[in-house]
Amino acid sequence: MTSLISTEQISYSSPPLLEWNAATWNDYVTDRETLEDQRIKLYYYQNQLLISMGKEGINHTSINDLFTMILFIWFNQYPETQMNTFGGALLEKPNQCAASPDLVVYLGEDYPQWKPRESRYINLDKWRVPNLVGEISDTTISIDLDRKKHLYEDLGISEYWVIDFRAKRVFLFQLQENKKYRENDKSLVLRGLPVSLLEQTIERLEQESNVSSANWFAQEILNLKADIQQQKID
Repeated sequence: MTSLISTEQISYSSPPLLEWNAATWNDYVTDRETLEDQRIKLYYYQNQLLISMGKEGINHTSINDLFTMILFIWFNQYPETQMNTFGGALLEKPNQCAASPDLVVYLGEDYPQWKPRESRYINLDKWRVPNLVGEISDTTISIDLDRKKHLYEDLGISEYWVIDFRAKRVFLFQLQENKKYRENDKSLVLRGLPVSLLEQTIERLEQESNVSSANWFAQEILNLKADIQQQKID
């Protein structure tokens, strides 16, 4: 199979390629190997391939780092729950689909671990799917809320977040018994964390740095935890 896109076409100043193109799994594997050293994200679903390439913008990286801090802060309050994050890792269900979500969260001890001479991708025939994945959206919002959502549904991932930093919104979807996502206002993976608190944290980026916003979130989490404990006492 020939690569769908050559390395000569790629430069860090190139705009993202945001179109799904007809492809076979072998086409996807060829592009994955050809573009391995490039800063790209690959998605393969229902015989179509999406290649997102180029450097991430300031907003994207700021939000990405913010949510990494948010996850750390949240689980720091619940140290009994082991968490591992693999943001940007390539998830593969061989011969079926692949994705490179911005957020990848595994809870518990059974999480992917790399060994010498193994591939650097998370093979979902070998490892279980993550508990939570998320996409940070800018120009990709329509794709993230449509085809990517169906991709993660089919993989059986319990919770999917779409972080729309332009609109300062967080769409949180949870997998139901019918294997379809339904939007919710609280995270089950993160013990009832309200979507509203995530959105308020994003809004603070208009006036503050992502570190200051994360510090504000940390204080709000302490207040939230104290309120929950008080409710139990009452």
